[in-house]
Amino acid sequence: MSQTGAGARARSEFIAPGKTKDDWKKLSKLLVPGGDSNVWAEAFDTYLLARLRSRYLGPIEMVRDKGAWEGEGFTIVSIQCALIEFLAATRAGKKYRHKNAQPPHEYQSSRKLFVDFLFQTAPFDKLFSEGEAEDFYSNVRCALLHEARTKDGWIIWVTGAVSVDCHKKIVHRDSFQAVIEDYIDDYGVALTADASLQEAFIRKFDDLAA
Repeated sequence: MSQTGAGARARSEFIAPGKTKDDWKKLSKLLVPGGDSNVWAEAFDTYLLARLRSRYLGPIEMVRDKGAWEGEGFTIVSIQCALIEFLAATRAGKKYRHKNAQPPHEYQSSRKLFVDFLFQTAPFDKLFSEGEAEDFYSNVRCALLHEARTKDGWIIWVTGAVSVDCHKKIVHRDSFQAVIEDYIDDYGVALTADASLQEAFIRKFDDLAA
């Protein structure tokens, strides 16, 4: 095998910084829903939070800090939308399947997962009704990821008192990032004690390590 091929295979084994699929399989044997909260805190810190920092939170910070307010908000909010779907899938313990998804732990369309997460889950539920979450999904999330634009009057600004103003159709990208990070912190605390979240976490990372 070429060095390029070997390197690609080695990279694919890491599911968090410094953590391989085999590392996860060893730790997962210690993860018991309703079990030791310290072990669950370690799983959150070394797998989920480390993965989020390296693949989402760090890159968003770099774009934000080196930007010149000349359109990088489109990049930031695009990453935020991808992150929200991953957070929703992790909370539910679901994996994406392009065709023939098998419920309840697989999904084929992201719409319901994304929309339900926004209007049903704190702290996002303070920003979105179901209809507003649908609007955001269609005209911000899908428009950005599929057409590199926002639609139906939505705009992106840097910061504001309300992170997402669904009435004025404004996403304040930095304020929204703070809400996302607050959710991650709260989820990390809840994960140490909530057996249903723990079961979902195991399903999600078992899939990432498959």
